[in-house]
Amino acid sequence: MTAALSSHKVRGVTVRMRRGGSGAPLLFLHGANGLPVWLPVFEQLAKKFEVFVPEHPGFGASDNPPWLRNIGDLAMYYLDFIDTLNPYPIHLVGQSLGGWAAAELAVRNCSRLASLSLLAPAGIRIKGVLPGDNFIWDPDEGVRNLYHDQSIADRILATPMTDDEADMALTSRYAATKFGWEPRWFNPSLERWLHRISVRTLIVWGQNDKLFPVAYAKRWGERIPGSRVEIVPECGHVPAVEKPDFTAREIIRQYAETR
Repeated sequence: MTAALSSHKVRGVTVRMRRGGSGAPLLFLHGANGLPVWLPVFEQLAKKFEVFVPEHPGFGASDNPPWLRNIGDLAMYYLDFIDTLNPYPIHLVGQSLGGWAAAELAVRNCSRLASLSLLAPAGIRIKGVLPGDNFIWDPDEGVRNLYHDQSIADRILATPMTDDEADMALTSRYAATKFGWEPRWFNPSLERWLHRISVRTLIVWGQNDKLFPVAYAKRWGERIPGSRVEIVPECGHVPAVEKPDFTAREIIRQYAETR
């Protein structure tokens, strides 16, 4: 199917958004690299869900409001965003930075959520288990270190960007830096509030994640009551891209268990 690329306005802030499929609403919050293309995982999810993939404020071609200063602001923005979609409970999925925002949203208010799926989220820190530092990786490392299957990295690195795409990628990098620079990719307060997440939660983690080591999956599972942890073999930091079949299947299973 072909997903529509449109705009969506919330609190005076206009963001780009991909949208496709039909069924229960699913909101996917992307990672630090910005708005993804319509990925195979979205194609599979769109068979069960109406899938909404917004571009975060400050990223790419979306508006960059001056009040958006930290991850808490992004979480509150998405609470307002959800209120504008439809009256039905939302299945919320977040990858990396988007997973962090989704968790921050959920500890504040789960009332509009039907389920939560976190794909290798940022947001917490385990003493003695250091994450990778994508701010100091060179451009090639920044791609290669995200994937276990280096053929995916080869394809990405071999695809030239247009000038407009390069400008939007740089804008997205600046926005990601605002959220993740200091402290590196975590909120020291978040872990102690994860017990407030009261919806069924799925945690998916690549066994070979070089950004946030797989040991983090267990900690998230311990802190979120009743959560389910799935470790993906032969997978790096982006299971939605590297293992779309596995990721879609587990999200759909999560949906079935909430019905």
